[in-house]
Amino acid sequence: MAETFSIDVWSDVVCPFCYLGTRQLEQALEQFEHRDKVVIAHHAFELDPNTPLGLDQTLEELVARKYDMPVERARELHHRLEDQAKALGVTMAFARARPTNTFDAHRLIALSAAQGLSEPMSQRLFRAYFSEGLLISDHDELNRLASEIGVTDAPTLWESDAFTSEVRADEKSAMELGITGVPALLIDSKFMVLGAQGVEQMLDVLRRAWERRAA
Repeated sequence: MAETFSIDVWSDVVCPFCYLGTRQLEQALEQFEHRDKVVIAHHAFELDPNTPLGLDQTLEELVARKYDMPVERARELHHRLEDQAKALGVTMAFARARPTNTFDAHRLIALSAAQGLSEPMSQRLFRAYFSEGLLISDHDELNRLASEIGVTDAPTLWESDAFTSEVRADEKSAMELGITGVPALLIDSKFMVLGAQGVEQMLDVLRRAWERRAA
């Protein structure tokens, strides 16, 4: 049996279901009997690679336009997600969110992965976007967030195309696996979990994946 138990996570830091799903995974792992064997790898997925750096529309307006619904309906859906987040100990404030392009945020996560800090960096970016209303495409903001986590050399990212190929490779692997939406979790290279399925459901898949390898 392999020494480690891999979990590959494709997500985007402006995806609310990714924020919920990764927190559900975190809580499921707290109950997983083999947590010490788990190795999590974060992979980039851009919900909309064509999103500009700056938008003068609110997130509610963007969602309403994308799904052809009234703004009030989008606001209602956001409130529902905020309640779900609260149950997981997460604060979401959609009215503060500043929609933007996430490519450089993914490059920063790739840098943090090289330093063994992708998990805290990813969670910090989720919080920055959904809770604090920070512009997560702004390089100065990204540098500050990286420094908070202990990730070094973030400023040098913006002087080159460093970690661009890693982000593109993640997106290519998602396409090859048929992943069209996130979060997508590949458990031990065998079980795929799509969406924020819930803590108990994720724990069940973790245990079934472990039993499969032990059989």
